[in-house]
Amino acid sequence: MKSQKILISLAAIVIILAGLKAASGIVVPFLLAVFIAIIVSPLMDMLEKIKIPRSISFLLVSIGFFWLLTILGNITFGTMYDFMAQLPEFQRKFSVLMDDWIEKINSYDIITIDSKFANLEKFGLDPNSIFSTTSSFVKKTGSIISTSFFLFLMVAFMLFETRILKDKVAYMNQQNPAANVFVDGFVYNLKRYLLIKTIASATTGLFIGTSLWYLGIPYAKLWGILAFFLNYIPTIGSIVAAIPAIFVTLISGDLADAFWVLGIYLTANMVIGSIIEPKFLGDGLGISTIIVLLSLLLWGYVFGIGGLFLAVPITMSLQIALNINPKTKFISVLLSNKVD
Repeated sequence: MKSQKILISLAAIVIILAGLKAASGIVVPFLLAVFIAIIVSPLMDMLEKIKIPRSISFLLVSIGFFWLLTILGNITFGTMYDFMAQLPEFQRKFSVLMDDWIEKINSYDIITIDSKFANLEKFGLDPNSIFSTTSSFVKKTGSIISTSFFLFLMVAFMLFETRILKDKVAYMNQQNPAANVFVDGFVYNLKRYLLIKTIASATTGLFIGTSLWYLGIPYAKLWGILAFFLNYIPTIGSIVAAIPAIFVTLISGDLADAFWVLGIYLTANMVIGSIIEPKFLGDGLGISTIIVLLSLLLWGYVFGIGGLFLAVPITMSLQIALNINPKTKFISVLLSNKVD
């Protein structure tokens, strides 16, 4: 009987995941809007505490969020178009750089490397694929803008509904006092995690962008914004963010500049990601490294690229919910990086 329940539960999980995958186009923007609303909502609370009417607070926060979204979009798209236009030139410079390195290595008469290795077409990076990527990016611009606007509307409506939602939760708590501890604990811990992660990501992006700009690295703003967003993806996010910046620096400057760029990324990730962020998050919200990697695989498969950004917030939400309920606390311990 027990094994039958387990099989039914597993089958239900598979069906739910399949449904989420099929509806990912709707679910991903909705979840992003939920998490963004959780991050932004404390601003409205702060404004209300200083006696600013709620309607004006909502208007100020919505305008501020839209302004921030517009600035990030303008910087990102403007720089990306310029970067895409320069890709053929980057290919040419990279081929020249590879030829120089191969010539130097062959001059030592230790090993001989075929000059064909300098040809990017061997690695699938021929000019046709580059122009195809550029064209694809241009075609998707309209879709990205419309999705961003839809995301803004959802966040705005969620912020507008926060007071009503709080009243509903308060009413439910009166009917079921035991649920009060669960709801309050879940919302507090999730909001705390998202706020700290956002501040850490913004600090990482600002540090990297400013440092690269000071060194005169091309597209420093783009690399800073990329570092901010990819910092939400644990483990692999910081690696992926560093690769294009180092690559462009290598073919635009010299080897010393590339090492400086590598040092900047390592410093940001070691100081902010490994010391400051865990100190503020505390051990209680830690997720096991293997669970993080598995969550990236699972939610990346279910939701695509959006799932990589949502993987940790979703897993963290599940862990917080499981940790608050005594009956499911053992599952939370399995997900955690420590045992109480």
